[in-house]
Amino acid sequence: MNQPPNSADADASMSLEDYLARGGKLTAPGNATARYRGELLRLMASFVDSELAGSAGFADVINDAPGIKPRIAAARIVLEKVDHADKVLTLMGGFGADTARYAVHHPWSARLPREASIGQSRHGSDMRLSVFHYPIQGWVDAVVMNVLMGLATEIQLEELTRVSYQPLAEAFREIAPREARHTALGIEGLGEIVATDGGREQARASVDYWHPRVAESFGAAQSTRFGTLARLGLRHRQNSEQLADWQHRVTELLARFSLV
Repeated sequence: MNQPPNSADADASMSLEDYLARGGKLTAPGNATARYRGELLRLMASFVDSELAGSAGFADVINDAPGIKPRIAAARIVLEKVDHADKVLTLMGGFGADTARYAVHHPWSARLPREASIGQSRHGSDMRLSVFHYPIQGWVDAVVMNVLMGLATEIQLEELTRVSYQPLAEAFREIAPREARHTALGIEGLGEIVATDGGREQARASVDYWHPRVAESFGAAQSTRFGTLARLGLRHRQNSEQLADWQHRVTELLARFSLV
C-alpha cells in the first residue's frame, strides 16, 4: 500500500487524510482509518445495491421486448449489472463487510407505487439510489429509463474512477465501458421506438416521468458531506456540476429524437 507521510505532530488519522487530500492512493484495506472505511463502504454499498435493483427491475420487462435481439440486449444488461455488483461486493469483503447477506433473498425488484415521490431520500433496507424505487411500465418506459439513467451512470462513473482506493477505481474503469454499452443499446432502441406509429408520444410521456427522478439521483446540489469526501479522495466534483453535465447530454439526445 502507498504509505501516508509520517508526522510526529499528527495522529495517524490526520496524516492519512492529508495524504489523501493531496491525491494519494490506498491499495489495500490495512491502513484505512475508521472514517475512511465507513465512507468507502457507504459508497460501494450504494453502487452495489443500485446495480442489483436496476438489474432486477429490468429483468421484469425482458419479455416485453419487441423481438429476439432486443430481448438479448435486455438480458445482457441484466447479467452485466449483477456482475458489476459482484466486482465491487468482492472489494467490500476486504473491508469486513458481510457479503454473504447479498446471497440470500432480498426484494431487489420491490418498487413503490408509480405516483410515489421520495425525492433524493433513501427508502427501505438497502442503499439503492432513489430512482430505483420507481416501477417500470412496459418496454418503452424501460428503454427511456435505461437511456436517461445510463447517461447519469456514465457521468457518475467518471467520478468514481478517480476514487482514492485504487482497486475500486480500477474496478470502476472496467465497469464503465460496459455501462456505456448499455446506454448505447438503449439509445439504439429509443431510435427504433420513435420511428414507430405513436412511439414518439409514448417515449415523451416516459421522459416526462423519468427525467426529474433521474435528476434526483445526483443528490443535493451542494452536498454537505462533499468537503469530507473530497479530503478523503472519494469525491472530486460537486453534485451540481455532474447534474449540469447530465442535463446537457440529455438535452442534446432528446433534441436528436424530437423528444424535447
